[in-house]
Amino acid sequence: MSLAPPPVAEFRIDPGGSPLDDEAAPAPSPVALPAPAAATLAPLNDERSALERRLTREILVAERLRATLLAIVPGIAMFVVLAGSALDPTLLATIFRGPVDRLPIGLFLGVVATYEFYALYSIERLIRSQQKPPALRRYVNALIEVSLPSFVIVYYMTIIEPVHALLLPPSFVYFIFILLSTLRLDFALSSFTGLVAALEYAGLSLIAVGTRTEAEDGTGSLPHHLGKACILLVSGFAAGFVARRLRKSFVNTLESIEDRNRVLNVFGQHVSPAVAEQLLAQNAEVKSEVREVCVMFLDIRGFTAFAEKRTPEEVVGYLNSVFEFMIESVNAHHGIVNKFLGDGFMAIFGAPLRDDEHCRHGVEASLAILARVDELVVAGKIPATRVGIGLHAGRAVVGNVGSAMRKEYTVIGDVVNLASRVEALNKQFGSQLLVTAQVREASGMPDAAWLAKPALTVRGRDEPVQIYELR
Repeated sequence: MSLAPPPVAEFRIDPGGSPLDDEAAPAPSPVALPAPAAATLAPLNDERSALERRLTREILVAERLRATLLAIVPGIAMFVVLAGSALDPTLLATIFRGPVDRLPIGLFLGVVATYEFYALYSIERLIRSQQKPPALRRYVNALIEVSLPSFVIVYYMTIIEPVHALLLPPSFVYFIFILLSTLRLDFALSSFTGLVAALEYAGLSLIAVGTRTEAEDGTGSLPHHLGKACILLVSGFAAGFVARRLRKSFVNTLESIEDRNRVLNVFGQHVSPAVAEQLLAQNAEVKSEVREVCVMFLDIRGFTAFAEKRTPEEVVGYLNSVFEFMIESVNAHHGIVNKFLGDGFMAIFGAPLRDDEHCRHGVEASLAILARVDELVVAGKIPATRVGIGLHAGRAVVGNVGSAMRKEYTVIGDVVNLASRVEALNKQFGSQLLVTAQVREASGMPDAAWLAKPALTVRGRDEPVQIYELR
């Protein structure tokens, strides 16, 4: 890769992947998206809207589980009642304390199961269409479901003593609907379920008991049944708090996923898993800011001649094999590979996470890469390969650059331009690793390890820049 001497200005990449200065080539024309495409992309970039859609889907999935349970349980109960009463005609009379016709019970359970299967079908359609269920429909559904035990109690009040009907198992079914209402993940709906159950049971108690406040066994008095209604009401509010907690957990989980996606969208595959986890743990911002960084440029020497004698598949395979361990070395030393430049790349140390030892880590990563290249060449695992690396440290602007449709995390400033120039000098000096005085001083290595090179004259600077080579 050959580099034209860049001025001290912003850094950009040409279509071929080589760093260019502003005068070397005209800036590429921006590609304008058609209006329909831009309109389609705009909603996808609305993170809040995406979060709401995912939350709606999770709520519908929970609703599907609730409807499935409410459909299966009555279906099984219907089968048990019909089969059990057929085998033992006295079974229902024993359970309900009197003669009971099994057909109405089976019919009622069948109706409940059919209704819940229809509700399950409706929920499946909403999930497939990614639509939000209407609020009124959810309340009507809750009203119908929680009223089912009331219908059963009313039925038994017509065939047995009304007070005894209040003590039959259907009165406890209210609690099943209240418990499963937590899967709606809505405090108001769960509270509404408990309220309806309490009001209906209290109303039936007034019909069955009247204003009687005393009874021989206590179960026939109004206070006893009103106390039961209060328990239903409190259970509804308790289920509502559980539903709210479940919803909050869902939201926190989805926000964590969105944060992870945000980090991966910004940094792509350039950060190691450890760096990604640290970014998420620290809730790191990606806004533009001035930061002390160390910039590395790496270039594979003689790549053009190598590529001319190989097929495209062989060239890509070679680049992947050498880039793999090079990226691992950068990641292992707390850096990120920010841009690939054809047969090389630019890496950053000190961003996006702050690193007080960014220069030392940059030098160590460079030495690890050079050592690994020599090791693989000697082992015959890669063709004869020689690389050139240039390092420079200083203040730069780091952060997101772009628009809502396309953003990129990048670093801009004189430090990038100078690091690119330093790397290009490896050809002139026949070296593999060159650094500036800023990197040498902060590397932690003894002065005797470095060999001073002729100073580099950079356009826009009054003083020459001193270059050093590792002995």
